[in-house]
Amino acid sequence: MTNPGWGGAANEGTPPQPRCVRHPDRPTALSCNRCGRPACPECLREAAVGYQCVDCVAAGQRDVRQVRNVAGAVTTQQRAMPLVTYILMAANVGIFLITAAQSRSIMQNQAGSTLFADWALFPPAVVDGQLVRVIGSGFLHFGLIHLAVNMFALWIIGRDTELVLGRARYACVYFASILGGSAAVMLFQLHAVTAGASGAVFGLMGAQAVILLRLRRSPAPVISVIAINVIISITIPGISLWGHLGGLVAGAAATAAVLYAPQLLGAGNNREKAVTVGWVCLGAVVLVPLAVIAVRTLQLRASFGY
Repeated sequence: MTNPGWGGAANEGTPPQPRCVRHPDRPTALSCNRCGRPACPECLREAAVGYQCVDCVAAGQRDVRQVRNVAGAVTTQQRAMPLVTYILMAANVGIFLITAAQSRSIMQNQAGSTLFADWALFPPAVVDGQLVRVIGSGFLHFGLIHLAVNMFALWIIGRDTELVLGRARYACVYFASILGGSAAVMLFQLHAVTAGASGAVFGLMGAQAVILLRLRRSPAPVISVIAINVIISITIPGISLWGHLGGLVAGAAATAAVLYAPQLLGAGNNREKAVTVGWVCLGAVVLVPLAVIAVRTLQLRASFGY
């Protein structure tokens, strides 16, 4: 008769020791409190009562309802980092560095930069078919100070807005704001050359005002900042007032579509339906500046004799 170890022979009349379900080569006297299956110490996790195997822990986590905010975005630790805001900032800075390298100047980067010349918003060029200017102009800046001001504003405003709306909807609101600014310039500043993320930043200001209203908090601080910036846009020459106002309206409208449309259309009590309705309404808002740009382009082509 032998004295068994972990893998040795058992005494006569003693049943064999159970094996871990995940590691069949490991005998164990332990088991999961939830499913009752044998498990080795490596496969067990401490629970509220006793220990559970890693499979039951994972299943329990899936069953836990995710916490969502007022916009329906999941609020988890992984999503705490405003990734889209940082990507947008990196894109703006990267494009600025390209224009600065082409022009060999960080203060006069628009002079001599082919990228700047190809992407700056100039309505007659858009009418000529250069549609990239409608979006591309939102990533160009006139000099280092212009870039720094807009990126600081995006960093301050964008992070909180992204965490409330969620990454995908936040990105849509951002680009809807750029489109809104471009549409307003196409309508009211026909012969102006405009560029900058200011329209998108104004759109995020409008988004924050709508978010505060939805949370039943006072939007007065954000509205005060918007008013100050509008006054600056009016009083200082060379600033695209219509680009700012167009972005502001588009950003606020896109956010309202996400936060208010599901309740107004009776989908507020069904989360999945509310998310779908919000996306549909957000898409409809994005289509408005696109339609304005398309109609304006056709109108100008007719007047230019194209």
